[in-house]
Amino acid sequence: MNRNSNRRTHSGLGFPIITVLLAACASAAPTTNGVLPGTAPALPGVETLIDDRLLFGQSIPGGGQVPDTGWTSFLRDVITPVFPAGLTVWHAEGQWLDPRGTLVREPVIVVQVFHPRGSPGDSVFARIANTYRSRFHQDAVLRATFEVQTRLYEGPGNH
Repeated sequence: MNRNSNRRTHSGLGFPIITVLLAACASAAPTTNGVLPGTAPALPGVETLIDDRLLFGQSIPGGGQVPDTGWTSFLRDVITPVFPAGLTVWHAEGQWLDPRGTLVREPVIVVQVFHPRGSPGDSVFARIANTYRSRFHQDAVLRATFEVQTRLYEGPGNH
C-alpha cells in the first residue's frame, strides 16, 4: 500500500503525542529556581535557556503538501535570519484534530531553538507562525516552550 494513500489532505498542524505529553508534564511540574524537584542542581558551565519548538504541518487544504523547495526557502528567508546563532530542524509524523473536527495525520517539520528568557519576544514566534500559515494555507502552527538546562561541550579539555 502506498504510504501516501491514507494521508488526509486537510491543512493543519500535526504534532506528536509525545510532545503534548511532555509539554503537559513540564507545565504541571512545580519548579524551584528553574530546577524540577528530584533533579540535580545545575553544574558549573550549565546555562538555563528556553527551548522553543515550532511544529509546522505539511499538508495543504484540498490536497498536496508543502513542497520541499517552499519549505527550504521559508527556512532560509524567514526563520534563519531571526536565529543566526543556530537552530535544529527535524522531521516527524503527527496528528491533530483540526478546526473542522477531522483527525488529520500528516508529516511535520519541527524547528527547535534555544535562547535566553525574554529574547526573542513572543511576537517573533507569532510572526514566523503567521507567515507560514499564510504562505502555505495552514490552519495552525504549534509552539511548545520549555525551560531547560544546557551545556555546550566544545574544545579540548572541556568536561
